Amino acid sequence: MFQSKSPLYYQLAEIIINDIKEKNLQENDRILTEREYCEKYNLSRSTVRQAIAYLEKKGYIYKVQGCGTFVSSRVMKQKLLKFYSFTEEAKKQGKTPSSKILSFKEKKADEKICKELNINRDDKVYELQRLRLADDEVVMYEKTYLLEKKMQGLSKNILLENPLYDILQNRYNISFTKATERFSVLLADEKIAEILTIPQGSPIIRLQRWTYAGMEIIEYTVSLVRGDRFEFEVELEEK
Repeated sequence: MFQSKSPLYYQLAEIIINDIKEKNLQENDRILTEREYCEKYNLSRSTVRQAIAYLEKKGYIYKVQGCGTFVSSRVMKQKLLKFYSFTEEAKKQGKTPSSKILSFKEKKADEKICKELNINRDDKVYELQRLRLADDEVVMYEKTYLLEKKMQGLSKNILLENPLYDILQNRYNISFTKATERFSVLLADEKIAEILTIPQGSPIIRLQRWTYAGMEIIEYTVSLVRGDRFEFEVELEEK
C-alpha cells in the first residue's frame, strides 16, 4: 500500500473509491472521518483532506458540516455508440427515471429553429421544456423542438403517458435513422443553477441533438446536464 509514484492523496482517494465499491456502500452512507483515515493509514491530516477534497470535486462524496462525509448519488453514465433513451438508461443503472413538463406549446419557428430543423419560417413546431430526474433528483433540463406536421395532435397529456421516443415511434410511426450530438461545457448562470438546484457557477454540459428520420430532421433538443451527476462515455476501437 502507498508504494506507487502517484501522490499520497491520490492513492488514498483510490483506496476510498475501492472501499465504496467493495463494501457496496449506498448513496448517503457515511465514510470514515479524516482522523480515522489518518490513524488507519498513518497519513497527515493535510494529505487526507486533499484526498477528500479531490473525491468531493469528482462527485464521489459530499460533506455535511458537523455531520460527516457521505457517499454521493451515483453518477449516471451514457455510452454514445447508438441511440439511447434517458428513461431506459436510467433504469439500466438501477435508478427510477421521471420527467416534469415545464411547458408545452405549438408555435411558429423563429429563425434559429428554422435553421436547426432545416424548415421554412412559416412552419410550425412544438416546443417542449422539461426536467429529467433520476430517483427524484434533477439531473437535466431540456428544451425540445419537434416538427408539428410530422406529429399532429401531440399534446401534453400524451407526453405524460409515455416516453417521447416511444410516442414518436409507436404513435406516429417515425423511424429514427441517425442522430448528431454536439457537446460543450458551460458554467451555470443564476437561472440555470436554480432550475438544476446547483450552486451558480457549477460546471454543466450543454448537449445539442439533431435526430433524423431519413434525410429529415424531426427533433432538435438542447439539454443542460449537471456535470456532477452525469458523464458520457465513448468507446474507441482500433480497426
